Amino acid sequence: MSDLPHRLAEHLALNLADVHERIARAAQAAGRDAQSVMLLAVSKTFRADAVRAARAAGQRAFGENYVQEALDKIQTLADLRASLEWHFIGPLQSNKTRAVAEHFDWVHSVDRLKIAQRLSEQRPDDLPPLNVCLQVNVSGEASKSGVTVGDAAAVAQQIAALPKLKLRGLMSIPEPLGDLDAQRAPHRQLRVLFERLRVDGLALDTLSMGMSADLEAAVLEGATIVRIGTAIFGARDYSR
Repeated sequence: MSDLPHRLAEHLALNLADVHERIARAAQAAGRDAQSVMLLAVSKTFRADAVRAARAAGQRAFGENYVQEALDKIQTLADLRASLEWHFIGPLQSNKTRAVAEHFDWVHSVDRLKIAQRLSEQRPDDLPPLNVCLQVNVSGEASKSGVTVGDAAAVAQQIAALPKLKLRGLMSIPEPLGDLDAQRAPHRQLRVLFERLRVDGLALDTLSMGMSADLEAAVLEGATIVRIGTAIFGARDYSR
């Protein structure tokens, strides 16, 4: 029998430990408890056996960007379903909302009211409310999804009123920036918006921001979920 699964689990365990150490150092610098930051392992383009190995190494929450790829993995790993938390973090088209509403625990990338309404209508009655985050385009990039900072409050209030959804917070994917101070600026902008929405009465608890390259900046600015792929699984091969 091949020892490849064991070696893969060992490799991923080392990478996960490194990422947790980065989170812990950043949290300490921010005067925060490292336990207040959840690590979401972004497994897009990686096979189900990599998710299984990461689960064996202690990782529970996994993020996916592509609906069909994710559904294949969820089916392959059905034996682990009770111990896995599946987060959809990619752009979501209207014709894919039903599959996401039926199979995921979280959606971070709700970028317009129509998508939220469809997720609400299509969430099965026997499942708990779907946790969602409103994606905000803090950088104002034309190529990025998300509501504008100016529109976020109104859209958030509308989403929060929908049945079978639980609006947990905000998500952003800022443009890549070089140094720590520059990286912190868009995350700070999202945090300020988050705090304003809480003052306005929304019971938000989640800031989904930060990836492998800007994890520290995100934690320093209050991230409660960091979405890490490359630092755990390695470079992606998009040709597969």
